[in-house]
Parts: sequence; C-alpha cells; structure tokens
Amino acid sequence: LLGYIYTKQRRYVEAESVYKRALIISEKIHGSEHPNVAIVLTKLANIYDKQGLFDKAVQHYKRSLKIYEKALGSDHTDVAIVITKLAHVYFQQALYNKAEELYKRSLTIFEKKLGPEHIYIAIILTSLAHIYFTQARYEDAEPLYKRALALREKALGPEHPDVATSLNDLAYLYDDLLRFAEAEPLYKRSLKIFEITYGPNHPHIAITLNNLAELYYHQGRYAEAEQLYKRALAIRE
Repeated sequence: LLGYIYTKQRRYVEAESVYKRALIISEKIHGSEHPNVAIVLTKLANIYDKQGLFDKAVQHYKRSLKIYEKALGSDHTDVAIVITKLAHVYFQQALYNKAEELYKRSLTIFEKKLGPEHIYIAIILTSLAHIYFTQARYEDAEPLYKRALALREKALGPEHPDVATSLNDLAYLYDDLLRFAEAEPLYKRSLKIFEITYGPNHPHIAITLNNLAELYYHQGRYAEAEQLYKRALAIRE
C-alpha cells in the first residue's frame, strides 16, 4: 500500500525502496518463482518504466512474465497483462517489431479469455494502432482505431472521455492522410465530449483544440486556426 501511495505521488525513489524490501520478503517466504514475487516484480518494473529506466523495466517485466507463465500457463490473463506492459516499454524504446509481436500475443489471450468485445481489448487495439501509425502503416492502423472506438462506444456509452480519446486518435490519422472532411467532425465530437466531462479548461481540451487548429491550418483556414490556437494556449497558461 505504501509503495502504491508513493507511486501515485510520483515519489518513485521511495516507492522503489519499498518494493525492493517487499521483493526480498516475498522471495524469502514464497521462494523465487511464486506469483506473489511476480506481482512485486511487476510493480518495480512499473516504477522503472515511469522513470524512463527502460532496461531495468524490461528486466523485471521479463522475470515476472517467466514466473507467471510457469505458474499459471502461457495464456493466463495475468500473463497477458505483463506482456502488454512489456510491449509498452518496447514501444517507448522504438523497438516496434518487438512491441507489435507482444501486443498481438496479449490481444489473442484477452480475446480468448475475455471475449472480443471486452473493454480491455480496446486498449490493446489502440496501442497496436499507435505502432502502425508511427511506422506510417496507416492501412493497418485505421481498422484498429475504428474497432477500438466501436468497443468503447458500446461498453462505455457515446459520451465517455475514452470515446473522445479514440475519436481524437482516428481524426489525427485522417488529418495525417489529408482526409480533412473525415477528421473535422471527429475532432469536434471529441471536443464536445471533453468539454461536457471536464469543463472548458482541461488539458485534454487544449490538445483537441490544437489538433483541430492544425487541421484548419493544413486547409488554409488560418483565421479559424488562429482562434483555436489562442484558446488552447490560454488553457495551457
């Protein structure tokens, strides 16, 4: 609990110390290959990930994964969770092939165990789509963004902020492809959801305003772009 509190407060050095002590105790009580040890290893890896200490994060996630696979089997949801976290680290390291492989594996496990319409599937789909977008594999990214959006709308309702995030993702893709007529209504719908949810001055609104302003700029609609840029800047100030 103390490690969790420190992590939430971004007191990562203190959280690391707590989890290292917990790891020693857990290994002493349960042995080095018990799932309880894997839990602590995963928490330590998360601390390293948040600090940008990716090599340490990978090391701890891999050890946690090995323990879970041996104890629970290769297709357990706890295995898939660690795989997803490890994939995220690889993505941050620009190791896109490794990240893609792991996201696909976790997606297969979650679809099998939770069903193809579970809300967690949307997270994996979005992460995988981000990889494809980063690699300019737009034809691969688009259907994943669309599926993630549909899953979130069905599970959370059409005005949930996670839906707005998916709308932003898809709109940004269309903007990059110069499909401005498709991007604009998605940005506007996303903006409306964020304003209803958070009020007019939330950072998510500034991001969406900036994205919509860039869309207008790309179309030569400079007066409209300027107005939105100014509003976004005011929020950030």
